[in-house]
Amino acid sequence: MSLNSLPPVQEVAVPLGERSYSVFVGMGAVAHIHRLLPTSAKRAVVVTQSGIAAIPDLEIPTLTIHIPAGEEHKSLSTIEDLCRQFAQFGLTRNDVVIGVGGGLVTDVAGFAASAYHRGTAVVHVATTLLAMVDAAIGGKTGVNLPEGKNLVGAFWQPSGVICDTNYLDTLPERELRCGWGEVAKYHFLTGDDMLALSVEQRIALCVKIKADIVVADEREGGIRALLNYGHTFGHAIETTTHHQYAHGEAVAIGLLCAAHLAHVLGRIDSARVEHHYNVIQTYGLQASLPSTMSAQEWLEVMARDKKALDGLTFILDGPNGLETVSPVAQESVVEALNRMASKS
Repeated sequence: MSLNSLPPVQEVAVPLGERSYSVFVGMGAVAHIHRLLPTSAKRAVVVTQSGIAAIPDLEIPTLTIHIPAGEEHKSLSTIEDLCRQFAQFGLTRNDVVIGVGGGLVTDVAGFAASAYHRGTAVVHVATTLLAMVDAAIGGKTGVNLPEGKNLVGAFWQPSGVICDTNYLDTLPERELRCGWGEVAKYHFLTGDDMLALSVEQRIALCVKIKADIVVADEREGGIRALLNYGHTFGHAIETTTHHQYAHGEAVAIGLLCAAHLAHVLGRIDSARVEHHYNVIQTYGLQASLPSTMSAQEWLEVMARDKKALDGLTFILDGPNGLETVSPVAQESVVEALNRMASKS
């Protein structure tokens, strides 16, 4: 298929020197996948899940592996199983792994690719809104341990990413809400009027914002940590509720927890807290704490967060925008949770 006959897409560059890649956003963008495959690839393994639409024929020998659904399968045992199947298929370092699915698939496929032969190319075809605006972009891969989320992983940049917005038409309402939970985070990173944009434009802007941050701080030593806004609370929600809340739903609640904490610490005023609620409610997301929450249990989980090197650490809003704040006293966290509970 010639380039002129392909559907038009927005191309967002992630300029990382020799590891630079493109993200294609738009209706029918998956037709561009051939443009992202390494020229050295003689075989491909597609990692996906049942019920996800197939990608176009790659014209090279291809093995498709379906991994089980469910956060419990985002595990080291899944990585071992994938790598063994890669080996049995004869996949080499010069070939390619293609993750087709949501954030769980792109995290797992990316980590397996990073480990196999100490680094095999990976291309992501994001099929959920959450994956399009977050998980598939930036090269962070990882799996969970019983002790917490994403505690084992690697930084491994993809060779390219596809965000085909046609996939959104078939997403369940809850999956869309999960994605909007991550999109909500971007409202506080730049201040752009994202609600005035079309869905496609909004996705492309989120990709560009994340790409700019990744380029400035690829390995999360500084500014990239801002992308975790709401995530410390969100991960605690996911862990302590045994994943009854999907990631984006938990992050949305986490953004409100973080706003209350910033207010407790005198970093923002009550009007700014209300702005957080307005954004979350505009996307139809839950704006109250889980009914089963335990502050002590949350504190234990947050203490194990990978950012908590010098005590409890949070990304918080403030007069200069989002910043990393550490250490934060447990009493302040409990007060923030109490204020949010009283507002519900």
